[in-house]
Amino acid sequence: MPTLEEIEAQLSAPGAPFETAEEDVLGERLVVFKDRRKSLREVLAASEAFADKEYLVFDSGTRITFGRHIELVASLARSLQDRYGIEKGDRVAILAANSPEWILTFWAAVSLGAIAVGMNAWWAGDEIRYALGDAEPRVLVADSKRLGRLAGLDPGVPIVRIDGGDGGPTFGDETAFGDLAADTGGVTLPDVPIAEDDPAVILYTSGTTGRAKGVVNSHRNIIALTAVQISHGLSLFLLAPPKPPEEGGPEVPAQRVQLVGNPLFHVSGLYTHVVTMLVTGTKTVWTTGRYDPETVLRLIETERVTGWSPMGSMAPRLVEHPAVGDYDLSSVLTMGSGGSPMPEHVQRRLREVFPNAAASLGVGYGQTECTALATLCSGKDLEAHPRSVGRPLPTVEVEIRDPAGNVLPDGEEGEICIRGPLVMLEYWRNPEATADVLDAHRWLRTGDIGRLEHGFLTVNTRARDLILRAGENVYPAEIELRLAAHPDVHEAAVVGVDHPTLGQEVKAIVVPADAAAPPDHDTLATWVGETLAYYKVPSLWELRTERLPRNAAGKVQKPVLLGEDANPFVAEDDL
Repeated sequence: MPTLEEIEAQLSAPGAPFETAEEDVLGERLVVFKDRRKSLREVLAASEAFADKEYLVFDSGTRITFGRHIELVASLARSLQDRYGIEKGDRVAILAANSPEWILTFWAAVSLGAIAVGMNAWWAGDEIRYALGDAEPRVLVADSKRLGRLAGLDPGVPIVRIDGGDGGPTFGDETAFGDLAADTGGVTLPDVPIAEDDPAVILYTSGTTGRAKGVVNSHRNIIALTAVQISHGLSLFLLAPPKPPEEGGPEVPAQRVQLVGNPLFHVSGLYTHVVTMLVTGTKTVWTTGRYDPETVLRLIETERVTGWSPMGSMAPRLVEHPAVGDYDLSSVLTMGSGGSPMPEHVQRRLREVFPNAAASLGVGYGQTECTALATLCSGKDLEAHPRSVGRPLPTVEVEIRDPAGNVLPDGEEGEICIRGPLVMLEYWRNPEATADVLDAHRWLRTGDIGRLEHGFLTVNTRARDLILRAGENVYPAEIELRLAAHPDVHEAAVVGVDHPTLGQEVKAIVVPADAAAPPDHDTLATWVGETLAYYKVPSLWELRTERLPRNAAGKVQKPVLLGEDANPFVAEDDL
C-alpha cells in the first residue's frame, strides 16, 4: 500500500492534477502548482459551475446559492465602485460578527482588485481606531455592535452599516448595507486587471506583544492555500477510501457540507472556509453567537454536515457534552484542527465520537504570515505521530535553524522557518517588522521552536514563551499536553515567572474538569514528573474556574494570564 507521501508525489507529478513546477515568484525560484487560477475573481467566477447549489447557510435562516452569490457580489462591487470610488489597491475594512454581508463584502472587494481588511470583531474602540489609521480604508463595513465601541470617536471614514442599529451612535457619512447591495440586475463582475502577487487581504495578527501587525496576503497566497488543502484531502481519500454503503460505509452526499464557527477575520474562517469551500462547491453552514456544543450537534444532524474544523477548546467541549450520544453524527467524514496542539486523549475521543471521520482526522500548523498552513498530520500519520503537526505540504519548504540562521540536522530543536507561495507579501506599511521575519530569499522566520524528525515537524513553543530555568530550556507546550491528559484537568497553560536565583520558574494555570472536586497540586506535580524531567515540573500552581482566555486562532492569551494584557478574548464567543 502506498504511503500518503507517495500519493502526494503522484498527484504532483508531470501531467497529474496537481502538477508542480519551479517558477519565479517575487525574485525567487519557488515550487508552485502549475495549473492554477491567477486571481480570486477568477476563482469566484468559476463557482458558476455550482450555480444551483447552496453556498452560504446561516442560522438566521439565510440561504444563498453559488449563482445568487455571484450576482450579489457583482452588484455590491459596482456600488462600492460608483459610490465610494473604490479602485485597485484601495482598502475596504470589515468589522462585524460572522454574517453573509461580511462574506459578500470580501468577495466584492477582492473582485475590484481592492484589499479586504478583516478587523478583529473583539477589538475595543481604541484598537479599532488604531487599525483604521493603519489601514486607511476608503470605507468601513460594520455592524452596530462594533460601531457602538466607537462612541465618541470619529472613525474618519464613510460607514456602511450591516444592520439597522440598536440605538447606539450614528455617524454622518453612513449608508445601510441593504441600500448599497440592492440588486441592480444584469451586473457582471469587474474586469480590472489583477496580478497574482497583488495584495488581496490584510488580516491583523493577535497582537500579544504590542500593537497588532497587518499581514498582507496576496491572491497567489490564498489560491495556493486552496490547492494544498484540496490536494491533501484527495491524497487522504486515495489512501483510505471509505467503504461503500452496501458494505457498511457512510453515505457520501452529492454535495459536501462544512460546519463553520471560526471567525471570518481569521485565516481559518476566511481562507479555509469561505474560499476553499467555494472552490470545491461545498455548502457552508455557519453558526453565530456564543459557541454552544449542543447547537453544533443539532446542526450536524439536521444539515447532514460532512466536515468540521473546530478551534481551541471547541472539540473537547463537544466530545465531553452529556448530549453527544443523542445525535446522529454519522454524516461527518472529515475533521481537522489547528491553532493549538490537540492532546492525545482528545484525538482518541474524536475518533470514537466521529468514527466515519477517523481516517481523516488531522492537525495542522501554520500562521497568518504563511496563509494559515505549512504542515498537516492526518489519518494514520497522526495515529503514529500524535504530537506531530505533520510533514510540509506540497510547494512548502520547512527548515529548522539556529539563532545564526544555520540549518540544523534532523532531531535538533531550533526556529521553524518556512518558504513557498503561501508566505505573505509583507506586514502592511511596516518594513522594519517585515525585515525581522522575512529574509532576502523569502524565508519566513516563524518565531516558533520545533524539530524535524524523518520529515515530521513537532512544534514545542513560541520563542517568546520559552522558559529559561537555571539555564535549561523549558517548553510550555509539552507540560501543557501532559497536564491536559490528566482526567481531572479540563485545560491548562504554563508560563514562566521571574525567580531571583533560577531566572524563571515554571507556573501552571489549571482549569479543573470538575470545579467542585479540583485535583491537588501534589497529584498534578507527580503526574507531570512521571514523564518529564524534574525541572519541567511546575513549582507554582493556580486553579481557576473560568476558561482560559484565547485569541481568534484558539491560542491561549498568556499575557492576559500574566496580567500584561487586560483585554482578553474568547475565540468561540460572539461570532
